[in-house]
Amino acid sequence: MRELKYAILGLVNRSPRTGYDITKAFTESIGNFWEAKHSQIYPELHRLASGGLIEYEIEIQGEKLEKKVYSITDKGRNELLNWLLTDEPLPPVPKDSFRLRLYFSENLSTLAVSELINGQLAKRRRRLEHLKEELHAMEDSGEPPVLFTPEFYEYLLIMGGIFREQAYINWINEVKRLTKCEETKS
Repeated sequence: MRELKYAILGLVNRSPRTGYDITKAFTESIGNFWEAKHSQIYPELHRLASGGLIEYEIEIQGEKLEKKVYSITDKGRNELLNWLLTDEPLPPVPKDSFRLRLYFSENLSTLAVSELINGQLAKRRRRLEHLKEELHAMEDSGEPPVLFTPEFYEYLLIMGGIFREQAYINWINEVKRLTKCEETKS
């Protein structure tokens, strides 16, 4: 299944957007749980437009700069809603290069294993702090997000990301304990 298709449909269903706006969403809010590159987004926009799921208007910015502003069609909205209501099986286990490296770490020195583990721990801690900052920014705006709005669901996903990263950090700490790894400078 092409989940990118539905991510883009969901974004343009919320509000019309340019390809740049969509790409930016994948580095900001959606980037906390889904990844897509510029080189994937623009071909998908073309497929969605060709399939009649989105349409675009060309806006002139300045004297010559043209930009396409995409919006969802009724057909696209129906497809998005059908996908939202579809019960899917659990996806396969996500790829995790750190876990794969750890799996074969008997080939490394004790110091190299410690550096591998501590390096991953540092990255996960940075990601956790980033997510906590995003959550606090949403909470500091005064009222909690209004139920059933895009902001409410983004809030829930940031919370989920915090739980995910904290669980990963807990696991790495257990790996450190079991391997007797020392702190290294990473």
